[in-house]
Amino acid sequence: MRLTAFTDVSLRLVMRLAVTAEGELLTTRNAAGMLAVPYTHMAKAVAALSDMGLVETRRGRHGGLRLTEEGRRTSVGTIVRALEGGGDLAGCEADPPCPLRAACRLRGALRDAREAFYSSLDTVAVESLVAPPTRGALTLLRPE
Repeated sequence: MRLTAFTDVSLRLVMRLAVTAEGELLTTRNAAGMLAVPYTHMAKAVAALSDMGLVETRRGRHGGLRLTEEGRRTSVGTIVRALEGGGDLAGCEADPPCPLRAACRLRGALRDAREAFYSSLDTVAVESLVAPPTRGALTLLRPE
């Protein structure tokens, strides 16, 4: 299974925000530069994570991004499940639809495999992703 670029960017942002120093607020632009992603992609990730209650955003001169307590405690599985969605992994309903879809067992097997993938990530908390040596690497990131 491969994560979408959107989920990848979102997880990188959550990890970077998890090591932000007390009182430090990253802007969306700074986070994009630090994590080497386009600003527009980062802005979409910020909006989605904010809607999920994982990232707090503040506008204005002293504005920026902050990981919420819920964001620190949530599991990677919860984040990935929400961002990836539950669509078919195969093109069963593509145009034209697969002629096997009425009797196919692949769709169910792929759905079960995806859930096993997500379940394995349910045991991984955001905080555990930023333990050393990752913490040091994340704190050294600077805007481009």
